[in-house]
Amino acid sequence: MTSETDPIVYVRDVDVGYGRPPRRGRVVLAGVRAALHAGQLTCLIGPNGSGKSTLLRSLVRSQPLLGGDVLLGGRSITRMSAIELARQVAVVLTDRVAVGALPAWHVVALGRYPHSGWAGRLDEHDRAVVDQSLAAAGATELAGRSMTEMSDGERQRIMIARALAQQPQVLVLDEPGAFLDVRARLELTTLIRSLTRDHGLAVLMSTHDVEHMLRHADHVWLVTGAGRVETGTPADLGLDVGVPEDDPLRLLVDRLTP
Repeated sequence: MTSETDPIVYVRDVDVGYGRPPRRGRVVLAGVRAALHAGQLTCLIGPNGSGKSTLLRSLVRSQPLLGGDVLLGGRSITRMSAIELARQVAVVLTDRVAVGALPAWHVVALGRYPHSGWAGRLDEHDRAVVDQSLAAAGATELAGRSMTEMSDGERQRIMIARALAQQPQVLVLDEPGAFLDVRARLELTTLIRSLTRDHGLAVLMSTHDVEHMLRHADHVWLVTGAGRVETGTPADLGLDVGVPEDDPLRLLVDRLTP
């Protein structure tokens, strides 16, 4: 599904890497120009160590941009408060979040902090959003369980539900299937497609599960071996796995080789 509307996120000539402006440090990716649209699943793919996670962290302001700008709804993220940004962008990282024996419902409720404030007082509307987020993530039956009692796939659903409780426009996931078995990865794919098609989110997800995800991606950001980022549909980039006469994985390997 391709959106013809203006992008929710516009990445404008962005440089990412290590260091803080005005000291440039080491630039990993330079001149990145890309966009995210509502109702689209965009997959970020590339070799290990190519800068995918650095790019994601920079886009959500977890580390500073070294150049360029990221516009969210037409506004620079550098001019937004942390609360403003969290109301529009939710992030699910690979790292496991230490929540102890906290029941899953309360973990999801933590996602309401941009709306409820640091006091964390939840009203009836907030509680309804938590319940709806659990349902959207297919995790309602997990609400009363401790995170310590869950499988990796179940924990991932809870973390996605927590992100949804922020009621964002944009969902960013860094290798969400990294610790999941084949069945859990398939279930996760179904969930993510639902979040784009049924809930209208703009989803950006880094993944190593290239062959599988190319069957579902609306758009691809491809970090090449030359340190550039190419963008387009899988077909635009010659990676359309639906075309049997092509060998998209071989073409991809060629692209990733410096």
